Amino acid sequence: MNFKIKRIELLNALTKVSRAVSIKSPLPVLTGIKFDLKEDELILTGSDSDITIQTSIHDNIEIIKTGSVVLSSRYILEIIKKIDSEDVHIFIVDGTLTRIEGANSRFDLNGTSYIDYPRIDLNKTGVNLQMKSTDLKEAIEQTSFATSEKETRPVLTGVNFKAKNHVLECIATDSYRLAKRILNIDSDISFNIIIPKKSLIEISRIIEKDELIDLYVSDRKVLFVFDHVLIQTRLIDGTFPDTGRLIPDSFDYSMSIDSTSLLNSIDRASLLTNEQTNIVKLTMDQDHVILSSFSQEIGSVEENLSRAFYKGEPLKISFSAKYLTDAIKSINGQKVRVLFTGEMRPFIIKDFEREDIIQLVLPVRTY
Repeated sequence: MNFKIKRIELLNALTKVSRAVSIKSPLPVLTGIKFDLKEDELILTGSDSDITIQTSIHDNIEIIKTGSVVLSSRYILEIIKKIDSEDVHIFIVDGTLTRIEGANSRFDLNGTSYIDYPRIDLNKTGVNLQMKSTDLKEAIEQTSFATSEKETRPVLTGVNFKAKNHVLECIATDSYRLAKRILNIDSDISFNIIIPKKSLIEISRIIEKDELIDLYVSDRKVLFVFDHVLIQTRLIDGTFPDTGRLIPDSFDYSMSIDSTSLLNSIDRASLLTNEQTNIVKLTMDQDHVILSSFSQEIGSVEENLSRAFYKGEPLKISFSAKYLTDAIKSINGQKVRVLFTGEMRPFIIKDFEREDIIQLVLPVRTY
């Protein structure tokens, strides 16, 4: 293997594939990145067996001799980051010993034989869905935060992607809150899968521009294809709970307010809350909307939401300040509607003008 390449081109590609590499992998070869130099391209692969990221470079590269090697992800990334040169020359000196040369630096890095790297099937098979990458990125950001951190129910640690009748629903819940994004799709396809949160976060980070992205959904895995990048992730086994019945159809009470004003009020009201519970209370009637918090040990806060418009009978409801903050931030709109059905019933947060994002929060009993 012998090639010359623009440093920044290689650095960008290595940064992408290294996201899939786990330094703690039980298989030592998976702590490395596989370099596969073909006649017309360099293919880089990183994997931790749950998620695999592969990217190819065709431009700004001079291929002298084809070949393959696996190099430590940690060291090759640091070398390419810090080497003070516009171009780098990488070649195998002997066996798997690989030399990386810059204008004034030379590194000799021990590699591993590419034969030891597991074969990963990245074939484009299964149900195909094409969508805008920005839609996917937005859907991930609007739902993944609501997944569960606890491994006791593995299905809740991922986001449920459900396609049916030209509609794609992305749903996440940790049993205390729920986030749902609805997207219209061109394809009349059907699938119901759970994608791990970690994989979705990496995909979201790699999406940089507005382009088309292809999803290939199989029984055990899903493959994302865009802009010389392939990302394949395993799916979580199990059935995602039916959340349709959780979301109320009609509401007896509603409050509308601009997002920034509500976020700032929640921030101030939660200043004196217990960090573990972080509970705040809304007291609403036609004349006033008051956000308050009380802690026996610390003290109390009261915020008058003078900009809020409330409709309905008087209502008091307590909930986690963090959950409502996360929900409003994910909607990312100027104004929100908060819709209630009762004191101990889940309530909904929606954008004032959009119906395709639904955030649901469960209230907390405070007596």
